[in-house]
Amino acid sequence: MSLVFAAITPHPPILIPAIGREHSAEIEATRLAMEQLEQDLYSAKPDLIVVISPHGELNPAAFTVNLCQEFNLNFETFGDFSTKMKFPGDMVAFTAAKESISAKSPLNIISVPELDHGCGVPLFYLARHLPQTPIVPIYFSMLDSQAHFEFGKALKDLILNSDRRIAVVASGDLSHCLSEKSPAKYNPAGKIFDEKIISLITGCDFTSLVNLDCQSTEAAAECGLRSILILAGLLSDISCKPKILSYEAPFGVGYLTAEIIL
Repeated sequence: MSLVFAAITPHPPILIPAIGREHSAEIEATRLAMEQLEQDLYSAKPDLIVVISPHGELNPAAFTVNLCQEFNLNFETFGDFSTKMKFPGDMVAFTAAKESISAKSPLNIISVPELDHGCGVPLFYLARHLPQTPIVPIYFSMLDSQAHFEFGKALKDLILNSDRRIAVVASGDLSHCLSEKSPAKYNPAGKIFDEKIISLITGCDFTSLVNLDCQSTEAAAECGLRSILILAGLLSDISCKPKILSYEAPFGVGYLTAEIIL
């Protein structure tokens, strides 16, 4: 197997020290969980890191793969003008597999060197000691849940037939309406959604993620389900054991950090 690491991470910019500052203690559990993931990813010795983000360039009718020689990361949009990083890209892996993936799922390939925070926050933590390991950002579509699951299965075929050691990170926050502090208006559907997601992941019931009620997920105001669905398709029929490292919602948004033990 060429899949050596898999995880689900949140991506709040407040995790970045220069942004979080006095609020860092409120998100301590997530920070510690991300540091644990970083150690485990480093130990896995990946040759390639694939990051699935909700906040990159979106093509509603297709899944997008971002291929560049080098990626730039900063958080200037969030008022941080000091944190800057660069990551090598990979122009080969998905270019060679474009036809095989496109036969199963609509695929769009772009070349945009600036990373969004959905990729950037996880990479700030997870790749800090892997500066030479290339990355490939992937952005989901607005297609239905089954399409995301099938795209994950197409990625699985590519990864399992590769001779490279590949890590996959599904970036996404859960409900944005968990409390009066939330960026979205409080809705009790948020807590129900988050608890259901955590229950299905803990039980390794990835296929049931596809059948979640669309109205309930929309009411939860989430941004991570499609990333998780792609990872779920990728993990289908692979023996694994999910491990929840942390879950907290100090600002009314659900932050889930989980590692899939392969």
